[in-house]
Amino acid sequence: MPTQQDALDPVFKALADPTRRLLLDRLRGQNGQTLTELCGSLEMARQSATQHLDLLAQANLVVVVRRGRERLHYLNPAPIHEIGERWIAAYDVPRLAALSTIRDRAEEHAMTETTTSIPTYVYVTYMQATAEQVWKALTDADLTAQYWHHINVSDWQVGSPWEHRRVDGSGTVDVVGTVLEAEEPTRLVLTFEDSPEEERANGASVVTFAIEPQGDVVRLTVTHENLPNLEMLNGISNGWPAVLANLKTLLETGAALPTAPWLKDS
Repeated sequence: MPTQQDALDPVFKALADPTRRLLLDRLRGQNGQTLTELCGSLEMARQSATQHLDLLAQANLVVVVRRGRERLHYLNPAPIHEIGERWIAAYDVPRLAALSTIRDRAEEHAMTETTTSIPTYVYVTYMQATAEQVWKALTDADLTAQYWHHINVSDWQVGSPWEHRRVDGSGTVDVVGTVLEAEEPTRLVLTFEDSPEEERANGASVVTFAIEPQGDVVRLTVTHENLPNLEMLNGISNGWPAVLANLKTLLETGAALPTAPWLKDS
């Protein structure tokens, strides 16, 4: 069975090339670009860009999402998150977090002045589980309480409401929405808002869970679309990796991470 280092070898190989790093930088600046847009911004031949993007996709650093006839390319932070957990998180987390906060605020200010499109967030991870187990973990109240520190409540029928309640006994609901699609055990689509009033006034953001069995593992793709602003994008960019890492740990080991205060506000 491959070791953790073996699993990350394609990631390091992909990141070793400056052209591929430049492609990731372009996607970080503007996610969801087509091949034509990427080639135009880099003055690169389509064949060359396709080869680099294929290697990035094989390393799970880029995810391709089809929208009609277009193929949109999204930066996937999952492998970088795994590298960070293994080699960075165990060392000087407080200092690094402070530096990251300063940098992110500066970048957010710059992006606020130049970005006008509605952002989309995509995250892909692989779990040693069945599709049925992943579906149950997303929809079962007791399981979501273990790894998400919230209870997901719904009958999971199309058109039904759902709530994301805290487990502290307060009854506080942090997220509400509507089930848009429910194809057990492979696809679940939900609106995702802080309140029903916000959903009606602004148009809901939408979360799609795509569960794809691949041999002994499952590929889980989470797409969060129609985000209202960069503040929410930055928030879920921290929240989803934490939630999904804890879900993966629960399904593969039978127990969630021992302490996870960073999940309580997710």
